[in-house]
Amino acid sequence: MYVVVHHTIRSQAAFERGLRLQTAEGAPAGARVVQFLPAVDGSTVVCLWESGSVEALQRYVDKMLGETSVNTCYEVAAEPAFARRPLGLATEPISLRQPV
Repeated sequence: MYVVVHHTIRSQAAFERGLRLQTAEGAPAGARVVQFLPAVDGSTVVCLWESGSVEALQRYVDKMLGETSVNTCYEVAAEPAFARRPLGLATEPISLRQPV
């Protein structure tokens, strides 16, 4: 299933801690992040994950980010949903990109 995680950022430390989320370090079995969409002002982030459980992903994200972020997870209604890869967005986290 697809799960959206909406992060309301309380501290910029969330971005440093979130690097582990971007690579799914310690994530529940089968969970992987598909999209990472931060606001320009750093106040919020929306992520799309594949996961077998909303609850397991919620526990994982809350544990990794602690008090630096308020996180809301919900399952995507797959039938009406759609996605197109916007031009200009990377296909992997900065930490995994090869230097140019």
